[in-house]
Amino acid sequence: MPLSQAVCVCLLLLAELPASLHRCVFDEVQARVRVVRAVQRSPIGPPGHTRTLQTPTGQVVSPSFTSPQPIRIKSWLSRESEHLSEPDKGQMMATVKEAVRMVSSLLSGANLLSTRAHTNRKTNIFFIVQRASSPLLLRRDINKYCKFLWKNSSTINYNRCGRANSNYRTETCLHVTIPDEHLAGCEVLPAADSTRRIVLRPHGTGLPDVDFLLYVHIQATDKCRAEPSLLAYAAHCQMDTRGRPLAGVVVICRDRLTKLTVPTVLHELFHVLGFSKDLFHTWTDCSFQQVGAGCSPRSKVTYSDGSGQMRIYTPSVILALQKHLAAVDPELGGPLENLDVPRGAVSSHWEARVLQGSIMLAVLDHSSPVHIDPVTLAAFQDTGWYTVNMSKAQSLVWGKGEGAMFGSMSTCQDNSSSFFCTGSGLGCHYLHLHKGECQNDPLMDGCRIYKALSNGSECWIKENQRKSPEEIFGLDSRCFFSSLTSLNQRQLLVTGRCYRHRCTGPNSYQIQVVDADWLDCPAGSSIQIRGYQGSVFCPDERLCLYSDATPPSQAENVTGFISRGQNNDLNGFSVLHFACSAHGPVAVTTLCCLSAAVCLMVVLRVAYRRCSPHCGVRIHAASGDV
Repeated sequence: MPLSQAVCVCLLLLAELPASLHRCVFDEVQARVRVVRAVQRSPIGPPGHTRTLQTPTGQVVSPSFTSPQPIRIKSWLSRESEHLSEPDKGQMMATVKEAVRMVSSLLSGANLLSTRAHTNRKTNIFFIVQRASSPLLLRRDINKYCKFLWKNSSTINYNRCGRANSNYRTETCLHVTIPDEHLAGCEVLPAADSTRRIVLRPHGTGLPDVDFLLYVHIQATDKCRAEPSLLAYAAHCQMDTRGRPLAGVVVICRDRLTKLTVPTVLHELFHVLGFSKDLFHTWTDCSFQQVGAGCSPRSKVTYSDGSGQMRIYTPSVILALQKHLAAVDPELGGPLENLDVPRGAVSSHWEARVLQGSIMLAVLDHSSPVHIDPVTLAAFQDTGWYTVNMSKAQSLVWGKGEGAMFGSMSTCQDNSSSFFCTGSGLGCHYLHLHKGECQNDPLMDGCRIYKALSNGSECWIKENQRKSPEEIFGLDSRCFFSSLTSLNQRQLLVTGRCYRHRCTGPNSYQIQVVDADWLDCPAGSSIQIRGYQGSVFCPDERLCLYSDATPPSQAENVTGFISRGQNNDLNGFSVLHFACSAHGPVAVTTLCCLSAAVCLMVVLRVAYRRCSPHCGVRIHAASGDV
């Protein structure tokens, strides 16, 4: 096949490929990871007493307090990662760094070792996180390097290692071998009452100015091959004495590297930072904490409500959900996903029926922007490890003000909420950026929603105009339920159609259809337009109310990064879009050139493999910072 034809065929195949979803498998992966927790050696006094703590090297220190500083997350590319081309490595590095940068701009901490300082909640700080003043050294698993422990509680070496395991080699986290320089040493005390020590491994140098260590592993793992919709997965593997994660791994599927987005990495990073069912029991109550005082253990965090829905019942989560749904029902804990979860068990994801659009859903949908929502931030606040400025939360449009019963199985099918639908008709996605079709969704437990159509459904893409000349497409266009048709044509059924809109105030706007002037469209009502038969329905509390419920910018469509445009900004943080969220308002020629370049590289690579007998040599990437 000629090269030009091969490029054309490749472009056609790319045009037909469906946009990917990311299905998170965190709970499954985390369950198989052995987590090492730091051991508190020094006694902790009652509230008001000075708290002394022991570092991995045995140094006893007292906490010192300074003004809050951004959390310091170190990303480290594993030695086992598959070889990456420079373009692939550059894209991966940029995506991970952007997610880390965003979290670092959200999380701040006082300069202390393993406790928290008193904080001023009126300051413009997003999170307050405990901070280490000495280099971060991860602990070795005593159950791996040690053959037996001294178990006589009356001896000085109680619960310390008495004999080494001769088969011990190194520490791992998921698929990653942890470098010795990141690890504290280990020793054997050969007698129960002796201070004589035998050093098995010396202390590493540690990582200075680091609060959390993120290992990045690039590989086409068995898990990646078994899950076609999986882009990445993660797990935490080290915790401090209070249960806060100190280190974790994010595995990025090698053959889907180009589909990796910032929201995907951010979702996995939130998991390893604490949004995990395996950590719910370690959450603590710090609401009455003072400088130097400890936090109280929370009672059980998750319970089942009257309908069998598992929920997180902590104060900030309950308040956030009550505020979002405009309800005061005390049963409104944060609902957890129940798909593929045994009855009575819990998930590390929110229930999609109630919190569609949240960054912490089990499946991140390409057709809808995701948000760092107030309920997720409230959960982090209730861990006891972070203090959250809730004013930084992004808009959660789904279910806003719908009441305590919103999303329940008994109400989603009775047409009582415009967020759900029945049948299989055409309409509008709930954000009104896309035309949609009423469909079932596995995460919706039988409830149906308008899901964005796969091709040409984006009202904000001007190039879609050629497919529907009777509509208006462009950056300021939105989807409206409409039955409009020309006077001399057969009247249409109500369907989703794209028309221009412009805001005149909060929840107040005008619309423009083909060959008509701008007209007021009162939210919650319908209007008729001269020269047409039928009506246009004006959505209530969906348009001109949320500054971050906007189309993705050009940069987002190319990179999947966070928009920093003035029109999309909300309190300094913008809505997160996927790179695969349709085609975006990028010039067609630019997209074609990019796609052609990719395909040309593929063709040349195939030709090279056919011509070169030495192309099977693999060069491993050196470890180091990402």
